[in-house]
Amino acid sequence: MQAELGLHPCRAFMKQRRMGLNDFIQRLATNSYACKHPEVQSILNLSPPQDAELMNTNPSPPPSPSQQINLGPSSNPSAKPSDFHFLKVIGKGSFGKVLLARHRTDDQFYAVKVLQKKAILKKKEEKHIMSERNVLLKNVKHPFLVGLHYSFQTADKLYFILDYINGGELFYHLQRERCFLEPRARFYSAEIASALGYLHSLNIVYRDLKPENILLDSQGHIILTDFGLCKENIEPNGTTSTFCGTPEYLAPEVLHKQPYDRTVDWWCLGAVLYEMLYGLPPFYSRNTAEMYDNILNKQLQLKPNISNAARHLLEGLLQKDRTKRLGCTDDFIEIQNHVFFSPISWDELNAKKITPPFNPNVTGPNDLRHFDPEFTDEPVPSSIGCSPDSALVTASIKEASEAFVGFSYAPSMDSYL
Repeated sequence: MQAELGLHPCRAFMKQRRMGLNDFIQRLATNSYACKHPEVQSILNLSPPQDAELMNTNPSPPPSPSQQINLGPSSNPSAKPSDFHFLKVIGKGSFGKVLLARHRTDDQFYAVKVLQKKAILKKKEEKHIMSERNVLLKNVKHPFLVGLHYSFQTADKLYFILDYINGGELFYHLQRERCFLEPRARFYSAEIASALGYLHSLNIVYRDLKPENILLDSQGHIILTDFGLCKENIEPNGTTSTFCGTPEYLAPEVLHKQPYDRTVDWWCLGAVLYEMLYGLPPFYSRNTAEMYDNILNKQLQLKPNISNAARHLLEGLLQKDRTKRLGCTDDFIEIQNHVFFSPISWDELNAKKITPPFNPNVTGPNDLRHFDPEFTDEPVPSSIGCSPDSALVTASIKEASEAFVGFSYAPSMDSYL
């Protein structure tokens, strides 16, 4: 009954998880009790340049024209907000909203991610936004990654025109059902692993796997979304060191501020699989300092209500030493060959020939039953669907516009063939 009513024991925690790490650190820094914990003090003692940017402790002015992020000429210069009917808010983030929209010409439905340039520049996140756009351009060939149709910009906003996926966030379904049976968790984790393996093959580390970023399509297949924290150009043995992610899913090496590699994504897969089976992330505590200490020092404890194969997989993925973690040698191949996935035909999985264990049963694009009313009850801002009057564009907005030269994109016809 509790699951049916959606009364998750940590609902407040679940809601807070939508918060970005930047905002989370700012709040943590104002919590004197949490800051007394030595591990938290170490984490907050971030070193420049990368971590100072994430903390936004000393913001610099918006980029000048000499610091333009130029990704090439626009392939879709005629696209504009008035091309769409904006129908509902279906998501929110640090820099804007995601809206359900119908194109006025072809009547197709899209998810349109609308981002405020000034908010992005204030937190010095333009590189992450452009990285997200770069990764989206590479997703057209994988069944479990959201696709970008095209992008464009106005003087003050960026617009991503994305596949519309309305089966709901995995977060939403976990919230309602508390946990999943093992076959269902295996199906989802296999599709997620396939998507991560594909990104890794492109030398991209995802870095922010969590149930909020995992959607179900109308048939119940996984679609991975939100690529703002992806790190490009990470070779198989390459590392990076930027402190980013979502607090409950941070791998030990990230908390230790050590260089980390693509195995950080396999830690996160283990954390998501654990949450699907048990209802909360591993090492979770309502006290953030204690949770961080658990991630770093507490031994993984698994209740006896899962199979030995699931137990072995979780122990491999949630190995604190990344050099011993499952996936550290042969990446996705190690996950693919694990006994837990022996019932899965990977060719059939990638061809979407395996019937999903849960069907969202949506009646059509206007069926929003699997979206959180927190979003859908919010009115659509009138400014979303129109371009600002050029006479009212301020110098700062002009400067913001120059920072995103080359953002607009439309695919060549070849990418659809």
